[in-house]
Amino acid sequence: SQLEGLCSFLQLSTCPEPVLVHFCRWLLALTPDLSYTSAAVLAEQLFLRRVLSLTQPPSRHLMAALASFCSKYSQPFCHVLVAAVLREPGEGAEQTKLVCELVEECLEPHSVQLVLSQVLEVPLSEKLLQVVQAVLGRQVRATIMLPPELLDLLVLTLCRQAPAFTTSLDYAKVVTAVLTVYQSQVS
Repeated sequence: SQLEGLCSFLQLSTCPEPVLVHFCRWLLALTPDLSYTSAAVLAEQLFLRRVLSLTQPPSRHLMAALASFCSKYSQPFCHVLVAAVLREPGEGAEQTKLVCELVEECLEPHSVQLVLSQVLEVPLSEKLLQVVQAVLGRQVRATIMLPPELLDLLVLTLCRQAPAFTTSLDYAKVVTAVLTVYQSQVS
């Protein structure tokens, strides 16, 4: 609560984006590293409102700040920000594109798997299928395979929710990617 109060006092949630970039660079230089809880509070205070209110692609300053923060604190970032975007009702096109870009370019492989597990906790939608595609693409490029339990959950989810996506091109792309990349593990 003290950190939330400090963020509020400093008006970090509304500071100009160039200042946000400098602040995130300063955070990365701190030693020792922030605790998980502190990093989660900062992820919420610095980014959540900005990301959820996006109606156009994020500025280069916002992307730089997000990438910087993710480079060191990807787990709390995913638990706070990515989870909020995934639970947000509606299309959220800019938010979905942002999550896909973070998955493809910024997050560490273990955090990419965390994003997939978060996606699989909620009913799939067209926007979430795009995130799954980004995760699978990142796994292929990094030549990292999904853990068997996460792959099993993905396949089970795709099978159970297939009737809802009979005409979905994104669903077909995800299924094709899974069958191509994991052909030896999928029966």
